[in-house]
Amino acid sequence: MRTGRPKAALVLSAEQRDELERWVRRRSTAQALALRARIILSCAEGGSNKDVANRLGVSRLTIGRWRSRFIRSGVDGLLDEPLSFAKTPSDAK
Repeated sequence: MRTGRPKAALVLSAEQRDELERWVRRRSTAQALALRARIILSCAEGGSNKDVANRLGVSRLTIGRWRSRFIRSGVDGLLDEPLSFAKTPSDAK
């Protein structure tokens, strides 16, 4: 018997699948973004977080994070978020 939270369903539109597959194939795609695309494509094929994590060599937490962000924000959720820098005491001068 399985325990733990059930994984969120992940369904791709044809356009989303095409874009993710382009990211994986394109040589100029950042490796981190290509990995995120592979994660989502694997999850959409029905892979469990554990199976996808083992196959791609990342943690289940990583799979869950990108699955959640994709469900919440779509393809744009896989892009890096802008960094926010805290002001340091030297900035006040």
